[in-house]
Amino acid sequence: MKPKNQRLVLVMAAAVAVLAAVLLAMWGLKDRAAYFYTPADIAAGGAVDGKAMRLGGMVETGSVQKQADGVSIRFTVVDGKARTPVSYRGIVPDLFREGSGVVAEGRLQRGTFIADTILAKHDERYMPPQLGNQAAEHKAAKTLER
Repeated sequence: MKPKNQRLVLVMAAAVAVLAAVLLAMWGLKDRAAYFYTPADIAAGGAVDGKAMRLGGMVETGSVQKQADGVSIRFTVVDGKARTPVSYRGIVPDLFREGSGVVAEGRLQRGTFIADTILAKHDERYMPPQLGNQAAEHKAAKTLER
C-alpha cells in the first residue's frame, strides 16, 4: 500500500474512533441531562412527569412554608406567567428567600416539582461581605479627599 493510502486509512480510522467516542459519551449521559424549564413551560405541558429537569424562577413572596419535621419546605416558583409548587427536603442555601431567584433540580410529579437540590441565585450586584466593606471604606475615603 502506498504511503498516501496509508495516511488516508489512518485518518479515516481516527475519525471513526472519535465519532464512536462521542456517541458513547452521549449515550452514557443521556439519562443525566437535566433540561431547564420555567413555570410557564410546565404550565404549557412542555415537561414530562418523572424526568430529571431544572426549574428556574423567583420564589413567590408569602409562599414559603416550613414543615413540622424541620427539614422539609414547600414554596412556589413564579416567572410572571405561571406558578409551580415545589417541595424540598433538606437544608436550603443561605441566599434562599422569598422574592429571590432560585433554580431547583429534581422531577415533576403530578403538578408538583419534587426538588433534590436547591440553588439560590443572587442578583448581579452581589458582593461578598469582605469586599463590600472594603468598597464602602474606599468610597468614604474618596469622599473625604474632596
